[in-house]
Amino acid sequence: QVKLVESGGGLVQSGGSLRLSCVTSGFTVDYYVIGWFRQAPGKEREAVGCISFSENTTFYEESVQGRFTISKDNANGPVYLHMDALKPEDTAVYYCAAEFDLRFIHVQQVCTSAMFYWGKGTLVTVSS
Repeated sequence: QVKLVESGGGLVQSGGSLRLSCVTSGFTVDYYVIGWFRQAPGKEREAVGCISFSENTTFYEESVQGRFTISKDNANGPVYLHMDALKPEDTAVYYCAAEFDLRFIHVQQVCTSAMFYWGKGTLVTVSS
């Protein structure tokens, strides 16, 4: 059974950093595109970024480029979202998602709300 569980959210001051974790089970991470998404109050869910570990390719939404990084430490360990220079507009519930990696499709095209598997989210609040 595929499962994704996010953690690491919390309250942080503007300019601070957080690291979110997505613990996965039921599938091999390297065969999947892993994405991070967020949904702010009153707004639609949007992609933050996605990664294909098998192709070593990434996509980041423009507003987080240079500030956020997706990574993992070992083969089937948690997938992290490192967030630096946080801004109040980064306040949202953050979700991780997974989709089987059809390696001939670029990660950016996969990185949408149509991804198949989802976690329940973790709240990040950035105070000004």
